[in-house]
Amino acid sequence: MGNIFGKKKRSRVTEQDRAVLQLKQQRDKLKQYQKKITLQLEKERQLAKQLLKDGKKEKALLLLKKKRFQEQLLDKTENQISNLERMVQDIEFAQIEAKVIEGLKVGNDCLKKMHEVMSIEEVERIMDETQESIEYQRQIDDILAGSLTQEDEDAVLAELEAITQGDIELPEVPDEQLPEIPDQEPEREKERVKKKPERELLAL
Repeated sequence: MGNIFGKKKRSRVTEQDRAVLQLKQQRDKLKQYQKKITLQLEKERQLAKQLLKDGKKEKALLLLKKKRFQEQLLDKTENQISNLERMVQDIEFAQIEAKVIEGLKVGNDCLKKMHEVMSIEEVERIMDETQESIEYQRQIDDILAGSLTQEDEDAVLAELEAITQGDIELPEVPDEQLPEIPDQEPEREKERVKKKPERELLAL
C-alpha cells in the first residue's frame, strides 16, 4: 500500500523547460535591478540640482558623472533583458517546431501504412469496377426508359410522388360482420322446373 501511494509521478519537465525557466528568472532579476537603478538615478538627479543650488558645483558634477555611468549600466541591462527574452522565444518556438515535426512524422507513418494496405493497382481496380457498375446501371435505365410509354412514365412519376408524400392510403377493413346472404338456389330450381313444361309445349 505504501509503495502505491508513495510512488512519485514521472516528471514531464524537459531540459528545454528548465532552460526557459532559468532564462525567465534571470530576466526578472535584471528587470528588478533596472527598476532599482532607475529610481536611484532620479534621486541622484534631484540631489545634483540641490547641490547646485547650494553652490556645491564640484560635488554636483561628481554625482552627475556617477549618474552617467549608471545610465550606461542601465542600457547594458536593457540589452541583456532583450537578449534573454529573444532566447526564451527561440526556445519556445523550437519546442513548437519539434511538436509540429513529430506530428508530421506520425502522419507520414500513418499514410505509409495506408498505402501499404491499398496499392495503386488496388485503387485502379476498384475505380474500374465502379465505372463498370455505373455503366451497367445506365444501360438498365436506358432499357427501362425505352420500354415504357409516356403514359407509363407519368403513372410511375405520380406513384413515386404519392409514395414520397405518403398520400397512398389503403381502405380500412370494416370491423362489423358482413350480413348473411340467403340461399337462393331452391328458388332458382323452382323457376327452372316451372318453365320446363312451357318450353316443351312450345317445342310441339
